[in-house]
Amino acid sequence: MEQVRTVDVLVVGAGFSGLGAAIRLTQDGFDDLVVLERGTDVGGTWRDNSYPGAACDVPSHLYSYSFALNPDWSRAFSPQGEIYDYIRRVTHEAGVRDKIHFGVEVTAVDFDEARGRWTVESSEGTYDARVVVLGVGALCEPKRPEIEGIGDFAGQVFHTARWDHSVTLAGKRVAVIGTGASAIQVVPSIAPTVSHLDVYQRTAPWVLPRMDRTYPQIERKAYRRIPGLQRVMRTLQYVSREFQVVGLTRSRAALAPIRAIGRAHLAMQVRDRSLREKVTPRFEIGCKRILLSNTWYPTLTRDNVDLVTSPITRVTSSGITTADGVEHPADVLVVATGFHVTDSPFFERVRGADGRTLADKWAADGMEAYKGTTVSGYPNLFVLVGPATGLGHSSMIYMIESQLNYLADALRTMRERNLQTVDVREVVQEAYNSELRASTGDTVWTTGCRSWYLDDKGNAPAVWPDFTFSFRNETREFDLSAYRRTPSGAAAQHTRQEARA
Repeated sequence: MEQVRTVDVLVVGAGFSGLGAAIRLTQDGFDDLVVLERGTDVGGTWRDNSYPGAACDVPSHLYSYSFALNPDWSRAFSPQGEIYDYIRRVTHEAGVRDKIHFGVEVTAVDFDEARGRWTVESSEGTYDARVVVLGVGALCEPKRPEIEGIGDFAGQVFHTARWDHSVTLAGKRVAVIGTGASAIQVVPSIAPTVSHLDVYQRTAPWVLPRMDRTYPQIERKAYRRIPGLQRVMRTLQYVSREFQVVGLTRSRAALAPIRAIGRAHLAMQVRDRSLREKVTPRFEIGCKRILLSNTWYPTLTRDNVDLVTSPITRVTSSGITTADGVEHPADVLVVATGFHVTDSPFFERVRGADGRTLADKWAADGMEAYKGTTVSGYPNLFVLVGPATGLGHSSMIYMIESQLNYLADALRTMRERNLQTVDVREVVQEAYNSELRASTGDTVWTTGCRSWYLDDKGNAPAVWPDFTFSFRNETREFDLSAYRRTPSGAAAQHTRQEARA
């Protein structure tokens, strides 16, 4: 008979959000905690996305935990390897690595209403948990394009988030599908070594200059030795990013300076009129994520690089055929088509009190939560980087830490009030999301472009439509009055004793 392991708090995922939860809750005295991570190490997105040129588009000092600043960033925008090293170092210094079980796939998360606890099935066995924290992230499940014949391609095919480092690109014809955040980093990195590169563009993105620079040793020493200096820099970076919110959510006129910079950047870097016409964005700036690069446009002007704007009709064994009838030969196909954000397959594994999966609930009712963290009908479930928490302008770690404030206070409140479960009231959740939908309707994200911010209904459930400090204020304290709750009692104690037996 399989032994069921009993735990107070179970965290799924060891990226920035799951790891942050483990550290914060451990610091608050919730030691009966385990983290299940399907990968072989911490890091999440920054472990998986190791493609050439991978780097952050948020300033380094802002893209870190507030409780673990790093004075040794080498650049203004950190490369993937440094962020990955940072996460591993923080894990070690916080002393939580022994709480993480690596190589464990979570296959089912089911709520037992009679016992007020979660049953979590995994590749290493079954867990019985009072609280489940989902730290699976928004950028964890690669989205592969549904193109006719892609399975027939005779060469190597891989997504940027699953980069195959065993494949040598030197001297080969390479096709990159997509022109989003990953593509604009990959393409300039591989173009100098491949024999020919075709870049398939559906929508031309807005690209701004990347104000990157190397941090000299003297500056890094100053961050280490002068108390508060790095926090001042972090604050300045935060404030400068928040100015964009005015244009994104309130007044399009405020986007005019950013739009002008983007147009000037394009005009200076692309002299060829035909190419410039192809890469000129046709949507409002900010509707899709604004990209940063100094090398994207120059790379498209290289002799061995072609920008293909005719739609792909099918993939053959030897290349790609486009709607204009042209056959483009390729040896390697790189898919840079983003992630399942509003439709992550993981949500199909989570069943609430009525037995309905989170995926089914969100498909029917729309993807929504209360304060991006709790979902009615799923007691004691806390979703990090949940609905309406995504950003198009600043650091997600700020939003994650805001949610961690809410999570930690929720568990403290449950402990102090001796509560078995808390479940946000449906009427409260609906009122909260009605207000969010009203706010989002006036933002730049709903002006007509297609992006990962939107669901198939045209709503923008993935993005926060306000200043990030307003979200921080909303999540500063757990508001118990918004929740139905059940007290801990003899029955709950009995079920825990049975689980341990």
